[in-house]
Amino acid sequence: MTFRPKFITFDCHGTMIFFDMAGAARDHYADTLSPEQMGAFIANFSAYRLDEVLGAWKPYAEVVHNALERTCKRNGVAFDPAVAADIYNRVPTWGPHADVPAGLAKVAKEIPLVALTNAMNVQIPHNIARLGAPITHVFTAESAGAYKPQMRAFEYMFDMLGCGPEDVLHVSSSFRYDLMTAHDLGITHKVWVNRGHEPANPYYGYTEIADISGLAGVVGL
Repeated sequence: MTFRPKFITFDCHGTMIFFDMAGAARDHYADTLSPEQMGAFIANFSAYRLDEVLGAWKPYAEVVHNALERTCKRNGVAFDPAVAADIYNRVPTWGPHADVPAGLAKVAKEIPLVALTNAMNVQIPHNIARLGAPITHVFTAESAGAYKPQMRAFEYMFDMLGCGPEDVLHVSSSFRYDLMTAHDLGITHKVWVNRGHEPANPYYGYTEIADISGLAGVVGL
């Protein structure tokens, strides 16, 4: 029997929104770094952003600033705070992956959609407005006082929705930010959107889809 959740909960940036931190880094550093060096720089920038959200909550502008500063230091590149500010300011301008609007529309009429995002309150409405489908609730790290992958972010969402891990289907393209924590919290119904960010990790128990167009089939629509 197909599980019909009370809510489908989503990671936003990377899963629904084309989160182009790599492109932003290339725009600023491609003239400074070789293609090989650029690849390492982008990987480091991603890793430091994750590290920066594991402690006490701070504004996302600081997450980007600190992560970029640490990346520049590691790669022997001069750090310019204005570059960090520019990258941060790009976040609300990014729109959805091409498959997202139609894929969400297939399920939005039947099941409430919820975004659980590491974005700031002032950023995320601009991204959500571009999704092309109604999002019933949007919960941010700023409101939760914690970034994913911290459990407190998910617990805040459950408290706000008045539900538990057993009531949701959580959808993400990231194990490290979402699906590992979802597993540890007892969210048994999970979908991994394979956007190529991370390798498969079957231990965490999920249904794999190539893009959001496959979501309707997971919930029997």
